[in-house]
Amino acid sequence: MEMPESLAPTATTSGIENLNSDLNQAVRRRRGSSGFEPATGIDSADVNTNDDIRDDVCGSGAGFETMSKSVGDGNLREEERSDAVVNGEENKTTEATTLYKFSYRASTPAHRRIRESPLSSDAIFRQSHAGLFNLCVVVLIAVNSRLIIENLMKYGLLIRAGFWFSSKSLRDWPLLMCCLSLQLLPLTAFLVEKMAQKRRMTECVVVILHITITTAAILYPVLVILTCDSAFLSGVILMLVACIVWMKLVSYAHTNRDMRQLAKCMDKVETSDADSCYDVSFKSLAYFMVAPTLCYQLSYPQNPCIRKGWVARQFIKLVIFTGLMGFIIEQYINPIVQNSQHPLKGNLLYAIERVLKLSVPNLYVWLCMFYCFFHLWLNILAELLCFGDREFYKDWWNAKTIDEYWRMWNMPVHKWMVRHIYFPCLRNGIPKAVALLIAFLVSAVFHELCIAVPCRLFKFWAFIGIMFQVPLVILTNFLQNQFQSSMVGNMMFWCFFCILGQPMCVLLYYHDVMNRKSSAR
Repeated sequence: MEMPESLAPTATTSGIENLNSDLNQAVRRRRGSSGFEPATGIDSADVNTNDDIRDDVCGSGAGFETMSKSVGDGNLREEERSDAVVNGEENKTTEATTLYKFSYRASTPAHRRIRESPLSSDAIFRQSHAGLFNLCVVVLIAVNSRLIIENLMKYGLLIRAGFWFSSKSLRDWPLLMCCLSLQLLPLTAFLVEKMAQKRRMTECVVVILHITITTAAILYPVLVILTCDSAFLSGVILMLVACIVWMKLVSYAHTNRDMRQLAKCMDKVETSDADSCYDVSFKSLAYFMVAPTLCYQLSYPQNPCIRKGWVARQFIKLVIFTGLMGFIIEQYINPIVQNSQHPLKGNLLYAIERVLKLSVPNLYVWLCMFYCFFHLWLNILAELLCFGDREFYKDWWNAKTIDEYWRMWNMPVHKWMVRHIYFPCLRNGIPKAVALLIAFLVSAVFHELCIAVPCRLFKFWAFIGIMFQVPLVILTNFLQNQFQSSMVGNMMFWCFFCILGQPMCVLLYYHDVMNRKSSAR
């Protein structure tokens, strides 16, 4: 059979000569005026891949491509399909052998650019740590499984039969009625705004009525809790609902007042959009009161549909993590707290040991609470309402300062604070430091209300804990400026958050409540 033209001896010889010529040119191209050029002078795009090496060492590679193409075409024209397949595989093997022959030669630079080790301080945050995260999860599961088994073998199952529901829970019906009757306050605020839109009230009267409504939203639940012998958990839930209603009513009144002022400005310039920018709609208020946001506006970003299967999966997760949170509280936190002494009145070393022992289960409960409420519950509510903006939190676990943590962990409250507390203070000429202090003061007051009122004990531990964040903000900001691109601030945040913060408050409130009950007897 006649040999294909591309494989004739003369063509093969000329192809080898061309290959040697291309190789010599590539070697000369790698040389400078005095030997090989240094590695730092190589262009960053000159990446050490097989294709690049093939192009650098063997020229453009056109000779090999032409040879393989001609061989393939000749075989397909003159042989059967089976012979073509065999010859094609042989050609691929020959080409691969030639590629390996001229790849990674001793004269090819192995070090072409400056690189950092993956765990160095300059490159650690540019790497993926998914494997280390999986390792931490495996270690946590293994360690905590052992602790759970050891605890069950030593103490047995400590969860009471009436943990989920008890006949004594029926005594909390006044709190339930108070929670339901709070929804009449938004209706009253709507009527006030409707009268203000029709200009049947002066601005001063509108402000006084809104102050009365928002004050009632807080004082009414406080009086109900203090007069009824209710459980602590029921009181906390009612106070949280009351604080949410209060912030929503403040946002509703503040936003409508701002829109009225904008409408008046448009009236002065006689624009046709004066009425469209200010609208008092009961539908907008009703949607706002149930939406997972604290900032009122006439419309929100909307999703096109509801994912029913996704909602069902999230709800199952919510039930599982709520049960896990209850198990940790009953099985671990309650025994530790009951077997402890008052941290400010007992042995200092013993108090430190109790705080450290309480810090781990308390952290687990707090993380479960965060995941259940901010991720699961708010996303479920947003999905059912087609609420589009799902930024309920940011990556607060990477916060390098206390300031960053408070700006990222609770985005609904942060946006409300910025919109209705911080920037209004700045617009009225208040310095930034004082405006920040006012924001922390408001937060501290409501933290104290949510804990002290259900406990019926006003020791101001929660208030002091929140206000103590102000010097911590200054300290962690200073450390972050001193140690740039470091995690010193993040380590301090976790230390204060896990050890000196919540566990200490839990012990203080528990022993103060127990002392109050014993003195009342």
